Amino acid sequence: MIMELIDFTIKEAREGLVKKEFSATELAGAYLDKIEKENDIFFAYLGVTRDLALAQAKGIDEKIKKGEELNSLSGIPMAIKDIILVEGAKCTAASKILENYVAPYDATVVKKLKEQGAVFLGKANMDEFAMGSSTETSAYGVTRNPRDTERVPGGSSGGSAAAVAANQCVAALGTDTGGSIRLPASFCGLVGLKPTYGAVSRYGVMAFASSLDQVGPLAKNVEDAQAVFDAIRGKDPLDSTSVDFKCEASGKQKFRIGVPKEYFIKGIDPQVEAAVRQKIDGLEKQGNDVVEISLPHTEYALAAYYIIATSEASANLARFDGIRYGYSSPEAKDISDIYFKSRGQGFGPEVRRRIMLGTYVLSAGYYDAYYVRAQKVRALIRQDFDNAFENVDAIVAPVSPTTAFKIGEKTDDPLQMYLSDIFTISVNLAGVPSLAVPCGQANGLPVGLQIIGKHFDEATLFGIGKKIQA
Repeated sequence: MIMELIDFTIKEAREGLVKKEFSATELAGAYLDKIEKENDIFFAYLGVTRDLALAQAKGIDEKIKKGEELNSLSGIPMAIKDIILVEGAKCTAASKILENYVAPYDATVVKKLKEQGAVFLGKANMDEFAMGSSTETSAYGVTRNPRDTERVPGGSSGGSAAAVAANQCVAALGTDTGGSIRLPASFCGLVGLKPTYGAVSRYGVMAFASSLDQVGPLAKNVEDAQAVFDAIRGKDPLDSTSVDFKCEASGKQKFRIGVPKEYFIKGIDPQVEAAVRQKIDGLEKQGNDVVEISLPHTEYALAAYYIIATSEASANLARFDGIRYGYSSPEAKDISDIYFKSRGQGFGPEVRRRIMLGTYVLSAGYYDAYYVRAQKVRALIRQDFDNAFENVDAIVAPVSPTTAFKIGEKTDDPLQMYLSDIFTISVNLAGVPSLAVPCGQANGLPVGLQIIGKHFDEATLFGIGKKIQA
């Protein structure tokens, strides 16, 4: 029976609950048992919230018993990235500096999912403070890709993606600062949405780079991603950057789709390019108008991103100093010693690298030369997208130049690791939405294609995503 209860989409799980083929408690129990058996293999979860999950499931069973109507996510077992606060559960951001931190309140997205009746199985592993492209920088261990356990699941939301791909949950929440939902979706053969900046509240989500971070879903298909997005989106008085908007399909059946020449560059795996181009041809055969476009400032995106993101990280992570927040070194002898030793011992090498980069960039004499210039480049990248969207409804491109790489392959070369995000970061700099969908295989591994849309036009992305899925 258990095996039958762990390979569901949201729609299938919900139908089973409504028809009383199984209870929410049985469903949650089946997933919890699977996590217990397999977490040593994939290490998708940093912590399992068994008591919370069973209590939430019991509440849904009571509703069903009383004949009350279920919400779209009622009884659906989910994983939550360990940078998002769930009241009463540990939230470490995969860092030793927050090893014993227990969340005192719920993030807004968690509150919204609770209102919808979702069941939280546990906290998913990730790159430390969301800084990484492979989930290898976690202080607690590496997550393995369920499609090939010798390979990374992508990052930084690798645990969330691995949990969905390994059938250890039905859907999951991740965060995307420069590709951290879309890259794991691509590497694990899933659908992942990076929403428009401001579409989803960031309240209760530990900040890495506040002008870039967004919370979004990882799921098995476009419909599931849409259901989770609909549950978490909207204005939140606790996040001044959040926006209320209508996410309604235009009713269009045919779309004008742009293919940016800058995303098919030297160095892209030929099999990855072939898989993406095959799907683009498929869109054309369905009667969509496909045209080549240019996003001319793409080549400067990586440099601009790593200046802006590290600067914001340097400012945001200053609070973890052993006095206000986080681990405090027992070896410290005075105030400055507490600061240096706590941060030196509490943060991992990648986080320290980015804090130092960001602090340098923001220091006197360099601020104008680096940070201000990077923000000017960001404005040009956003302008590229605005110009393109005057002529097309959406843009399609690869998510990554390669498929999932081997564990340890890029850890000694940070620049090689950063280049994994070359096709995803422009979207975060411009604040536009992007949906990653599976588009076949290369070298026997999943390949992802991303559909990029206008601000707050997620509805069009879901429409095109369903066409690709079909």
